Amino acid sequence: KSYRDDIPPGPHILMRYYTTPSVHEARKSVFWTLFFIMLIYITVPALAILVKYDIYTSLVGSNYAHLPDWVYYWANIDKVNPLVSITDLNHDNVVQLGEIALDGDIIVLATPEIAGLPYFISGLVAAGGLAAALSTADGLLLTISNALSHDVYYKVIDPAASTQKRVTISKLLLLVVALLAAYAASLKPGDILSMVGVAFSLAASTLFPALVFGIFWKRANQPGAIAGIVAGFVMCVYYMLTTHPAFGGNAANQWFHIAPISAGLFGVPVGIAALVIVSLLTPPPDERTIALIDHIRTP
Repeated sequence: KSYRDDIPPGPHILMRYYTTPSVHEARKSVFWTLFFIMLIYITVPALAILVKYDIYTSLVGSNYAHLPDWVYYWANIDKVNPLVSITDLNHDNVVQLGEIALDGDIIVLATPEIAGLPYFISGLVAAGGLAAALSTADGLLLTISNALSHDVYYKVIDPAASTQKRVTISKLLLLVVALLAAYAASLKPGDILSMVGVAFSLAASTLFPALVFGIFWKRANQPGAIAGIVAGFVMCVYYMLTTHPAFGGNAANQWFHIAPISAGLFGVPVGIAALVIVSLLTPPPDERTIALIDHIRTP
């Protein structure tokens, strides 16, 4: 029996754990992954503070005739929409904080030069960002295509399909999903941060209650999981539609001033409540399901 059967299905990041040679190595991989993710989330605010401090101390108050080289370099990259713009609004020949305009997309790349480091450091940062983006993209594409091939085509449409046929269908679906994603990206429906926030809220509202309670609460059953998924999804979408201006909503409708992209704060509790109530009102899981849960928990 393959050790991969011991790993419960999850988000795209779990695809990386399937490449480890044993259960022990998979657990070590999970630990180090979460550790480095924690470091990233902790250090990003610190990086922002360091950039602000450097600009406040080295750029603000300087003479326009002696601006740092990185200002000219980044300003000349895009003539139409300058990434860096410093305009002497009060004509005193001294740089003021309100006269500095930095494009948010270049902060990370420009930080090494702002700090006085060599230019190639920015290249390394860009390469790391590109590698992270490609890694995330291919992981998501594999997860979506495999889910459609196995859970929809094999489980619903053609249960007698051979392994080779399922692999072929998965590759075709991978191409279709990639083209649809590229088309959606070309439309530029919103900035990347808001879209990621929306995706995480939707995923949390629909998947979190079913995944967590399905493993750690043996009384949870299939009707309860379905109810939790539907209720959490509907709650999350409803809050976004009524509060996000892009969807025709009004920011004045926000509850406790919670932004629309954080709708998961309401979707998750609603999903949990629906899962618990429906599970208690319907028959408990059978012995086979309980045995599966015990297997997932092992060791």
